[in-house]
Amino acid sequence: MSSDTTRIKWIDPVGHDEFRGDIEELLCSAKRERTEIDVDSLDRGPHHVEYHYYESLVLPEVLHRVKAAENDGYDATVIGCFYDLGLEEAREVSDSMPVMGPAQATTHLASTMGDTFSVVVGRRKWIPQMRATISRYGLDDRLASFRPVDLGVLDFQADPERTRQRLTTAARAAIEEDRAAVVILGCTAEYGFHETVQEELGVPVLDAVVAPFKFAELQAELADLGWTHSKIGGYESPRPTEIHDWEVPADFPTRGVWDEQPTE
Repeated sequence: MSSDTTRIKWIDPVGHDEFRGDIEELLCSAKRERTEIDVDSLDRGPHHVEYHYYESLVLPEVLHRVKAAENDGYDATVIGCFYDLGLEEAREVSDSMPVMGPAQATTHLASTMGDTFSVVVGRRKWIPQMRATISRYGLDDRLASFRPVDLGVLDFQADPERTRQRLTTAARAAIEEDRAAVVILGCTAEYGFHETVQEELGVPVLDAVVAPFKFAELQAELADLGWTHSKIGGYESPRPTEIHDWEVPADFPTRGVWDEQPTE
């Protein structure tokens, strides 16, 4: 990491940039003075990833953009989907650049702020995958509930007042009925509402855009101490010699991220 500047890439894994300006503005209001932010989205593809099928379609391009970000000298990257889409795979392809996802960031942060947390989600469809993710992170005993509000990813920003009312109602029920001490807004498209909900309910309400970004700022600093994802075990990287010997970049276009010949 540069002693003067921290560069963070935010990757929105969807084929549109409708949220780009809002996310840039939100992150600029939360960043440290010497942090630079680039918000990126895909050139094509589904406009949300609520389905496993859509996740599978965008995953290769997301991973190639993570690797390209490392090659371009970014200090950390966030993949902006609460499913933590491709997080483990991204840590494989990144040699040392930290990569963070919203679910891991918010749930771990919530566990430091209260004994229990609830996740306010858009649709019931999302819950099984998110529950499995939180279980994998070892936080089952902290999870009080999921509270769906019957809105899809593209609905949250379409009618802000309706969204605010539904998020507040769901969060209040999580606190009063499910005994949650902390509330997580469980979709990056739920940005822009955490402050008003938090003020009304009087408990921490974690935003799925800001939380992983702030984690990424911290991780960029920790990388200077050699503290990033371990390359022994699950995040071991693929061998560059295999990638080139099998002509993977030719068969699966990687936009130049593995074009150089491996040295090993």
